[in-house]
Amino acid sequence: MAFVPEKKLNPKIKKVVGVISGKGGVGKSTVAVLLAQALAARGRKVGIMDADITGPSLPRLMGLDSFRAETEGESFIPLVSEEGIGLVSINLLTEEEDEPVIWRGPLLGKAIQQFWTDAAWGELDYLVVDFPPGTSDIALTAFQTIPISGLVVVTTPQDYVSMIVTKSVKMATMLKAPLIGFVENMGSLICPHCGEVVPLFSDGGERPRALAGMRLLASLPWRGEVAQARSIRWSALSEAAKAEAGAIAVGVETALRTDPSPPAAAR
Repeated sequence: MAFVPEKKLNPKIKKVVGVISGKGGVGKSTVAVLLAQALAARGRKVGIMDADITGPSLPRLMGLDSFRAETEGESFIPLVSEEGIGLVSINLLTEEEDEPVIWRGPLLGKAIQQFWTDAAWGELDYLVVDFPPGTSDIALTAFQTIPISGLVVVTTPQDYVSMIVTKSVKMATMLKAPLIGFVENMGSLICPHCGEVVPLFSDGGERPRALAGMRLLASLPWRGEVAQARSIRWSALSEAAKAEAGAIAVGVETALRTDPSPPAAAR
């Protein structure tokens, strides 16, 4: 079997942006939602795929966890958020939000394939894919199934996280998935009382070598309005938070416009 097999293109989806991280807990899903919302705020038609099958969080983050997806024939119908973003997630297909998905690798991979081929995404400028953390079988299937236009790496400025994120970056390189840039998340705290910026990590001075030369899209501070919210709604975000998310969207759009190399599936 080819390590990077030929992928099935969807002519209705112009660009696919993956969001990856080396490990969980660094805010990858939050960044994926903020990116999708910022792109939608820029007038783009956007969908978001929850490829983290065993740890799906996007329905709750997008305020859609009380709904269940419908099917039409053999197609999944994405649920649409108040920002107009279509979402497909395994948690929209289970009876209860906290019902675990206890499947072996082949079934998990099949779910990823169906989310790509069987969801009625419609015409999209961007599909944002929230990858599972790490280099698991699910991540490998997603890389081998979906024609990724570019990847956004999410990390926190901690030494051990830097080591782990390097593994994901190297995996993406091995699988010929283009890297757009990285988001450094939760490196500081905005004091809710005085607005002072407080660094959170003392060991965050040196970024991993794997990120050297890669575009820094944004440094996102820890914000209570985002971290403590049950769901992230664009209309409820502060202008500062919108500007930070907008910087990620601008960086993604700029990179995908200027990068002369075609998506991995077209090579």
